This record gives sequence, C-alpha cells and structure tokens, in this order.
Amino acid sequence: MIKKEPSRLLVEERRRKILEILDGAERVTVEELVRQFNISAVTVRGDLDALAEIGKLVRSHGGAVKRLSPIQDFPLNVKETLHHAEKIRIGHAAAQLIQQDQTVILDSGTTTVEIARQLKFMKLKSVTVITHALNIAMELANLPHVSVIMLGGILRQMSYSLVGPHAEQALRELTADHFFLGVDGLDPEIGLSTPDLLESQLNALMIKVARETTVVCDSSKLGRRSLSVIGKADSAHRVLTDEGASPELVAQLRARNLEVILV
Repeated sequence: MIKKEPSRLLVEERRRKILEILDGAERVTVEELVRQFNISAVTVRGDLDALAEIGKLVRSHGGAVKRLSPIQDFPLNVKETLHHAEKIRIGHAAAQLIQQDQTVILDSGTTTVEIARQLKFMKLKSVTVITHALNIAMELANLPHVSVIMLGGILRQMSYSLVGPHAEQALRELTADHFFLGVDGLDPEIGLSTPDLLESQLNALMIKVARETTVVCDSSKLGRRSLSVIGKADSAHRVLTDEGASPELVAQLRARNLEVILV
C-alpha cells in the first residue's frame, strides 16, 4: 500500500518518485497518487501524461502502468485499461463489417472483445464466431443468434487464449469469411507482430483460412515491433484504428494497398 508523502515535492522529484513506485508496483492509479503526494487529480494526470509522452510509462484508464519491452506482454486486465475509449470505437466500427450468416474469426485481445460485445446489440439473425479466446467465448455464450466454435489448445494465462498444435489442427479444418486480428505491433516494413510465438503461428494460419483480414488496433500499436512476426502488412486487407494515428504511417500503410479506416 502506498504511503502518504509528508510534504509537496518539486515537479521533477515527484515524477521521479512516481516512476520508482511503478518499478515496484508495475501499476498505479490516479487516486493512489493523489493520496501519496497530497495533490489534485488534475496535477497527477498532468504528471502521468508528461511521463507517458517521453516514453517512461503507459497511460491507462484511471492511472498508469510500467512500460514493458516489446517482447513482454501486459495481463489482459491491465490491457483493458489502455486506450479504452479508442478500443470501444474500433470495436463498434469493426462489428459493422460483419454481415448476416457470415463466419468470422475473432482473435484474442481487448480490442477484439469489444467486437464481441457489440454483437449483442446487432440485428443479425445468425453469425458463426470462431475464436481461441476464453473471454470472447464467454461474452458470446448466451447469445442465441451467435454460434461459437472454440479452438482447443495450450492456455496462455496472460491473454486467456488457447494456442499450439491442437488449435492449429482444428483451425485447418475450417474456413471463415472474415478474420479480425488484434496485434501488438504494426510496422509498415516488418509487418504484423505479437509477443508470443505460438500466438503468431496461429494468427498466421487464421489469415490463410479467412477470405479477408481486418487488423483492429489502437494507434499506439502503429510503427511498433513486437517479438514474433505474424505476417507482412499487406497480408491483411484493411486496418481499423483511431484518429490518433500518424498521417505518415497511415500513408505508408495505404501505399502497401491496405485500406485504413480511422474512427
């Protein structure tokens, strides 16, 4: 538990102490920092925004988390707090691409789960969803108009996804109209990437069995590279991201024949 600071600190020292707190706790809320430093929530948010801008931490809904290296991954409950408003907008726009009687693949992740949540409110009479993500299957489990095909495999506790040879074998026997892919990195040169090797292998196969692929990711993922490459950027058909995307990166992706939709 964070202890109260006895007196106000200079801005630079306070921000250094915030980073020290994150080194130990890996996650901190605005409310905790207000109590710690006896300052306003507005001041705390200003500190966190300033530190995020120089790459010292990652802002989340209601606080911040420690910045990890590209080969590391955040737990799902932490990812849900990152760029939350953008993910909701992207999920809503992606769901509008799903048509009656289609079979779609939903990748694991906190952006794709927003697509699943939107399916609850859509006036589609019949949709089939293939997924390897436990949290997405649970979102859809009670919807009478959605048939869920769950791939089996090795559980990744970090993402609640099932991966490995069993998942790949099951997927090879299926086809889909549309694959919605969540990524941790989308670099125009390197391509689509994720921190986990088994996840990337399964994602690459999902691209092959689907007629079209839409990458769904917030703009913080654009220009980033993660450990394991899923495929080239143009292995997808479109990218659905938020309006914070760099115009230069958007232009580079469009030059690779990718449709880019900003929401």
